[in-house]
Amino acid sequence: MQTKRIISTSTLIVLAMMLTMTACKRDKDNTVDVEEDTYYADDQARMDQSFNDAQTLADQAYETGNVQMKGGPSILGACATVTRDTTSTPRKITIDFGTTNCLCNDGRLRRGKIIITYTGKYRDSGSVKTIGFDGYYVNNNQVLGTKTVTNMGRNSSGQLYYNIAVNGMMILNTTGDTVKHVASRVRTWVNGESTTLLSDDEYRITGSGTNTRASGKVVNYNITSALLVALNCNWIKEGTIAITPAGASAARVLDFGTGTCDDQATISYNGKTRTITLR
Repeated sequence: MQTKRIISTSTLIVLAMMLTMTACKRDKDNTVDVEEDTYYADDQARMDQSFNDAQTLADQAYETGNVQMKGGPSILGACATVTRDTTSTPRKITIDFGTTNCLCNDGRLRRGKIIITYTGKYRDSGSVKTIGFDGYYVNNNQVLGTKTVTNMGRNSSGQLYYNIAVNGMMILNTTGDTVKHVASRVRTWVNGESTTLLSDDEYRITGSGTNTRASGKVVNYNITSALLVALNCNWIKEGTIAITPAGASAARVLDFGTGTCDDQATISYNGKTRTITLR
């Protein structure tokens, strides 16, 4: 009987240790899930915001020689100068933020240059605009690469639309990690084309692409509900993106909301939803 009690006690101890180890592993895995969900969403939100911002700034600099917010001050404030070269081929515009951080009126720190070359007017079918960067940083994250915008004329609904190809990269300030960003998109001008105002312009964006970290981790994404970009808002106003790490069985869903202009979005995965602040 004594031997049996010793074996039972030993068994209970082993079982307790196994349960403890399993619980610790589960907690660790949950922590990893939370961290991965967050940085997948953060990566995508940063990319969308930075490359969309660059195009918005380029569009407005082309149209006005400055960058204006709705009914008021320049997005750039006193942070940048806009230079237009109308004699070169192709034509060139430079938005220069200088070599030190400047807080722009949209709340973002910027330095460096956005350089835009273009073959024709933004509204002209067949015109091509290429956006590049020279020592350009947003909130201390370096943005590199190119974004090419081609005017494809009008779609079946009579709206101007543009094919967009992004081959870019961001170097993250907090970790020094690099994220390569490749995207193919369609940008449709849904509101404001009939006026000369910039403040009423709105675009719907669809498409897909990949983000690749320096570790080799590949994350695929697909816009499942068209993103709404309005020139009178500093943030993407609505739309959803399905974010799927290579080999994952399910997507994380990044949701920008339903039309409110704010810096909040949500990431949903595995029955859980978290709010993130766009940067």
